[in-house]
Amino acid sequence: MSRKPDHTDTTSLENFLRPIVEQFGCDLEAADVTPAGRRRLLRVLVDRDGGISLDDVADVTRAISKALDADDIMGDGAYTLEVSSPGVDRPLTLPRHWRRNVKRLVAVTLHTGSKVTGRIRSASDEAAELDVNGKARTVAYADVAKAKVQIEFNRAAGNDEPETPADGTVEEN
Repeated sequence: MSRKPDHTDTTSLENFLRPIVEQFGCDLEAADVTPAGRRRLLRVLVDRDGGISLDDVADVTRAISKALDADDIMGDGAYTLEVSSPGVDRPLTLPRHWRRNVKRLVAVTLHTGSKVTGRIRSASDEAAELDVNGKARTVAYADVAKAKVQIEFNRAAGNDEPETPADGTVEEN
């Protein structure tokens, strides 16, 4: 009898988790397994338009935990499941990341090496419109080498939705 290895490839894991996460109207942003002492850490990042609450994370965590209990995709080894939302420092790599950050300040490095900092006015499937010092500037995603939301500590009150960090952790075996 062969024993299933205690590792899981990321693609199989994401394909397994995606439909579970999507049941809750969420997107699977990332899933990976890393060693953590004698156990492994299965870290799953989920998000959705309008943000994700702690209750949402708890619901998704329970559903993932139940599905993992019923399947052997994680192998025989012990692991810890951690489901959370991506942090504000996540790079903007997909149109939905730009859309979810409308009204936020972003720093963009283009493939040409030039840099642009502006507030996202709108985002489509191909480009974002930024307000750069009061002037509109369209930035095509294909031209972006790197983009990140800038943290603003002195932003005027009422210009932003309050953020609730979402994190749920469940011990599994």
